[in-house]
Amino acid sequence: MIEVEGLTKFYGPHPAISDVTFTVDEGEIVGFLGPNGAGKTTAMRVITGYMPPTTGTVRVAGHDMVDDSLEGRRNIGYMPEKVALYTDMRVVEYLGYAGRLQGMKREAIGERTEFCLERCGLQERRNDIIGRLSMGYRQRVGLAQAMLHNPKVLILDEPTVGLDPNQIIEVRNLIKGLAKDHTVMLSTHILPEAQMTCERVIIINHGKIVAVDTPEQLTSQIRQSETLLVRVDTKDSNVVQQLLDLPKVTGVRPAEGTGGYYVDAMVGTDIRAALAAFVLQKGWGLLELRVVEMSLEDVFRQLTTEEEV
Repeated sequence: MIEVEGLTKFYGPHPAISDVTFTVDEGEIVGFLGPNGAGKTTAMRVITGYMPPTTGTVRVAGHDMVDDSLEGRRNIGYMPEKVALYTDMRVVEYLGYAGRLQGMKREAIGERTEFCLERCGLQERRNDIIGRLSMGYRQRVGLAQAMLHNPKVLILDEPTVGLDPNQIIEVRNLIKGLAKDHTVMLSTHILPEAQMTCERVIIINHGKIVAVDTPEQLTSQIRQSETLLVRVDTKDSNVVQQLLDLPKVTGVRPAEGTGGYYVDAMVGTDIRAALAAFVLQKGWGLLELRVVEMSLEDVFRQLTTEEEV
């Protein structure tokens, strides 16, 4: 649904993005991640037809965003980070206005407005003045505007920025429900948000793609060891060295703030049973033993740090 190939954009002599290539399939929710200045905003502006590329191609729903830009943009619903809302208009008036700007027929505007109000949980706010809405509801209005003309692709830039935890959960669930009818690409710097919402993530750094995969696969590829957290009740001062002597253990270090230890083992091995038996054999009290999962934040930090070195 979105095809990006060899995309490069120069600002003067400096490339903001360089040879960016990826695809987003129909019905997917894909996260576009990167540190500040990595090239996310530039890439999204080119994909949406806001600016042309220096070199490379972008196709949305089969339409080239340079040669057939108008038709391509008809298939895109775009929600920028700072949603351009007319705060003195009522919600239903604003959506009607947005529909007219899209060139929609009057009957279609009415039908789609009602659909989007319901889908975005705005029925009870339809006659409210936008300027009096909370940030969460304003984000909903922005999302309703983006999907009003029923585009095949939704591109959302930081859709949960500035929201409180409850509002984030509501908008997250709303976005996940949109994949039934739309392909969704969202930019975010909130890594747990991407992990909870997206099926795949694209990580960009210094204008280049450094990873494209599911959060689970990225974690599996980068993880260099299996890590357990173990907490024991003992006055033994030589716990670290004794744990290091266990077969398949590659490292042991204190787990700050927990009173326990991180025990690293060879990838693909499960030493929980052996570790528990060892603790009991030593006469230590076993207070906790659990697997430590690598998060998308860990993956992101490792990829972007390595790229900077």
